[in-house]
Amino acid sequence: MAEAADFQGTSPSPARRWMRRTTALLASAPLLAGLTQLPTASAAHAGAETSVQTASASRTVAVALDSLSPSAPSEGDTVTVSGTVTNNGKQSVTEAHVDLRVGSELDTRSEIDSAARHKDYTPGVDGTAVDDSFSQEFAELTPGVAQRFSISVPVDELDLGGSGVYQIGVSLSGETASQPWEQVLGIQRTFLPWQPEEADPKTRTTVMWPLVSTAHMTAETGSNEQQTPVFLNDDLVKEISPGGRLEQLVSLGRELDVTWVIDPDLLASVDAMTRGYRVQGEGDTTTAGTQQAVAKQWLAGLQKAVANKEVVALPFADPDLASLAHNGTDVTGSLGQLKAATDVAALTVRTVLHVTPNTEFAWPVDGAVDPSIVKVATSAGADKVITRSDSLEETGGLPYTPSAARPIGGGTTAVVADARLSTAFQGDLTKASSKTLAVQKFLAQSLALNLQADQQRSIVVAPQRTATASEARAMAEAVAALQNGGWSEAQGLSAAAKAKPDAGATRKVPSAADYPSGLRKQELSRRAFEQIAQTQKKLDGFKVILSDQSRVVTPFGRAINREMSTSWRGRVVEARNFRDGVETYIDVLTDQVILIDKSETKLSGRSAIIPVTVQNNLVQGVDRLVLRLTSTSPTRLEIGGKAYSEQPVTVSGGHSQSVKFTTSANANGRVTVVAQLFTEDGQAYGAPVTFDVKVTEITATVMLVIGGGVLLLVLAGFRMYTQRKRAAAREAEEDDLAGTGDPDAGDGSTAASQNPQGPGDRLKEESGTLLGADDPKQPSDPTPDTPTENADPSGTGERVDR
Repeated sequence: MAEAADFQGTSPSPARRWMRRTTALLASAPLLAGLTQLPTASAAHAGAETSVQTASASRTVAVALDSLSPSAPSEGDTVTVSGTVTNNGKQSVTEAHVDLRVGSELDTRSEIDSAARHKDYTPGVDGTAVDDSFSQEFAELTPGVAQRFSISVPVDELDLGGSGVYQIGVSLSGETASQPWEQVLGIQRTFLPWQPEEADPKTRTTVMWPLVSTAHMTAETGSNEQQTPVFLNDDLVKEISPGGRLEQLVSLGRELDVTWVIDPDLLASVDAMTRGYRVQGEGDTTTAGTQQAVAKQWLAGLQKAVANKEVVALPFADPDLASLAHNGTDVTGSLGQLKAATDVAALTVRTVLHVTPNTEFAWPVDGAVDPSIVKVATSAGADKVITRSDSLEETGGLPYTPSAARPIGGGTTAVVADARLSTAFQGDLTKASSKTLAVQKFLAQSLALNLQADQQRSIVVAPQRTATASEARAMAEAVAALQNGGWSEAQGLSAAAKAKPDAGATRKVPSAADYPSGLRKQELSRRAFEQIAQTQKKLDGFKVILSDQSRVVTPFGRAINREMSTSWRGRVVEARNFRDGVETYIDVLTDQVILIDKSETKLSGRSAIIPVTVQNNLVQGVDRLVLRLTSTSPTRLEIGGKAYSEQPVTVSGGHSQSVKFTTSANANGRVTVVAQLFTEDGQAYGAPVTFDVKVTEITATVMLVIGGGVLLLVLAGFRMYTQRKRAAAREAEEDDLAGTGDPDAGDGSTAASQNPQGPGDRLKEESGTLLGADDPKQPSDPTPDTPTENADPSGTGERVDR
């Protein structure tokens, strides 16, 4: 029986505990008697020294509070605290026991903050231990070894007063060899919200539940009809898979009464994955994505979670409003990008989730605002700006936290989220002890806020945009306890924005000088917005020639929205690489419609036709292009009778088209000719092609020489013809005189009749092919000065996906 009491988790009888403490008290009686003889000053000094030693000793053992249940108890509940104690000292702790201590009631929210910062044990402030029967003893705590504890106490035994927030301490007391008396060697504080009856009135609390991620899709899509998207990486799969950050947010939020705040880009990305996708690899390679089933499962879960819940859609890709306000408004087109991101938001959410979202809210980073941010936030149509109470601070001296809604002029409402509640879950909450403390502090602040005044108020909680999985679990636990507590009731964000504002609440937006410097350092630079504008300009110049602009405008438009995303804060290199990738790809596509280079062309006459070839390596046709051929020396060479000539160009996808220009030469020599494509609005498209044309005009003297040569050939042929005819006549006359002939000739047939060869044909045999009925060419015809045209279409030559 005695040995059993020394094992972890067992408690000795109250009688044994009383006997041990009485023995310790008697042993110290002579010492106490001696101390009473010391002067008063010495006693005071001793007391101060003891207090310092006690504070120091209270850090010898680390106490971790892993759970407190229920988080907000009611009448008749039993409070259970559990966790671990670890001896961080060099000596073993004996006669150790864990106690639950109830401190004083904390009347204000500031007192809660102060108590949370305090780490050491303070006699009196930390209260007395609950009855010994609820302690847990350890015979010995070995250095470096953690041991678990669990204490359960009926709430009636805590001797709590009325509604309020009470400080709770879990302490470890014991002795060491160097200090053989009982003392508090470690303590962990937390808070216990106590609302035994339903509060009247209750606080109306809005909890925003963000679903926001980083940019995952590139501007590149496949050449197939579905335009298979290409992702930067497969990181999104990790977030939406079971246990992932986004999967946890969906599964946990489904059970809570919250307002969903969603980035439509996240929905578009996951939706694209369900139909097949590819992932960038090394170099220009891509690999097929294989997680379509995971994407479908996550979307199905989200659709169920948001059913009958309020959904707020942020502008597409969650643009950084502060960066735009401070660095982008002077860059042409930047505000237009925000308008485009806002316009596509509602359509995306309706298409994917089948619900109609609210698009009236703008949410700057951390709720920090100044006049320029408010102006930009409302420029795209939003009339409600979500800010935070550490930005729009109270200056009116109100003794309570006012409602969130504040009219700030121009028809705009600032929805001021409570800073303490909104930041309660930031940090590393992977440890159970950290999560428990965060949950209890959140609940304590909420109850203290409710007890400030007897009037009903609307409070908004705007947590961090991209909560981790552990932060999401802590948030969910706290919100569930809050909504089951007796002092708060859930309310949607739209209702909170419409609530009647407090007359004395601050409505003045802080100046630009008050904007946090830490946030300003993370903003997108002006150079980033200039690059975004340059990419948009290139896109505008490229899309006008396409037969199907949507295949390029949609993926590139959304990629440009992603370049302005809030998610790039603190990721300067990644942001620049993404922008470079988008701009490079639009350059690649633009270069697929080009002019084929030409070598020097020779003209040996006064007129000729010069072909220029346009090659389209895109998979779709291009039109609304104009090809201009310009002579740099029109006095020597004219194009179409003037200095230049233009012709419209239409080329099917994967084909080439030759455009022919009529030229006329006025003088001999070399002339430089420039071929350039233009769009219909007169903007140059692509690089020009320059080549030389060498003109060698045929003079009258040359024509006379050629004519004389032809005449001599004709005369020589005629002479040969007449000589042969005379010789034949003489032979026939001699045959007639001799009275002889060919007996086989019959019917007077001659050799000429058997070989009907005309004089012209004989001329071909004897002098070479000069003339002939089957040869339309004349000896004087010049060699063609341009290549013959091929009317057949060229090969596809496909290299890109547009």
